[in-house]
Amino acid sequence: MHAGVTMDVVEDARGFLATHWRSDVDPYEWQRLVVDEKWAALRWPEDCLGRALDDDTATAVEAEFARVGAPGPGQDVYNLWAGTVVAAGTPSMRARFVRALLLDEIAMCLLYSEPGAGSDLAGIRTRAVRDGDEWVVDGQKVWTSGARDADYGMLIARTDWDQPKHRGISFFFLPMRQPGVEVRPLRQATGDARFNEVFLTGARVPEENRLGDLNAGWGVLQTALAYERIAMGGGRRGPSSRTSGATAQAHGSIPSPDTSLVALARAHGKADHPAVRQQLVRLHEMRTVNEWNARRAAAAAEAGKASPLASLGKLAMARILHFAGHLSGTILGAEAMLDGDAHPRARDLNYSHLNAYFFSIGGGTDQIQMNIIGERILGLPREPETDRTVPFRDVPANA
Repeated sequence: MHAGVTMDVVEDARGFLATHWRSDVDPYEWQRLVVDEKWAALRWPEDCLGRALDDDTATAVEAEFARVGAPGPGQDVYNLWAGTVVAAGTPSMRARFVRALLLDEIAMCLLYSEPGAGSDLAGIRTRAVRDGDEWVVDGQKVWTSGARDADYGMLIARTDWDQPKHRGISFFFLPMRQPGVEVRPLRQATGDARFNEVFLTGARVPEENRLGDLNAGWGVLQTALAYERIAMGGGRRGPSSRTSGATAQAHGSIPSPDTSLVALARAHGKADHPAVRQQLVRLHEMRTVNEWNARRAAAAAEAGKASPLASLGKLAMARILHFAGHLSGTILGAEAMLDGDAHPRARDLNYSHLNAYFFSIGGGTDQIQMNIIGERILGLPREPETDRTVPFRDVPANA
């Protein structure tokens, strides 16, 4: 165990587990106990249901939970919703939202992308205008998963059109269940309709639901995106499908293809084929290295900080899923061209293969991740932006 680990805390964790954990415990009761006893978000401040632990000690505590098969810790790294409130919310917002989000009692969605502002999120044109203690929001968002069931949406909206595009944006928790919010499903190539477009017409959000300073929402967004990319890149899930740093709501569950592909190769008599064996090992190597990188990113992403390392993991996970899809096709051979319930293995392959493409889009496209890696990790020159210092009202709509 690392020399910097605080052993008293680790012993406390062992005692807690010995007293309370059993395999047949009610999942919700266990989650509530873990949250209230401050084991769910170990690195967060104590007033945010954390223990303010350093990363080495938190990792050691997480290992104790994993050793006995008990879920619970890790939400300080992977809970997109609560993590953003901890990083940028007021004390009032923290009191209202953090516990409920850790307990999965509030359904959330992301109101970021727009028809004309996808990869370039700073080009958003959804506007929020102050009206007393509220903001009135008008605009359109797209590719919003979970919107039909969401209680709140994490919204970026333009609040000052006289500032350059990155500096006139504010970040809100928008109540979704109101007359000014219309949600329409979007059909995907897989046949699912997990994504939606959201029309905001006179929707209202209280001023007290703003995160971060006025017109400084871009910085809050970077924190939220870092949580999302860490979750997507690490391939880990939170305690439920709604507290997983967007991996479930925003992007579906992340498959772990290694074991299933080995079984598929054995079933098709190709487990001893040299080329298939090499590709299976390569896939395992890719995932192992990405897990190491996910740990680096998680350690770097302290509360309130965004790490470009998350982009490495997010880009790698997209590549892993595409590689796994191609390998599945290699194993199945001509059967991979079939589809439908009569051919379940080919059906599942085609679904997974198509599903991998929105992993290359959601949370920032592969190209955006490469830009971030090039500029912030490798130190390459920035991409030229002619509109970066221009007041946003003077930027053409199609720029």
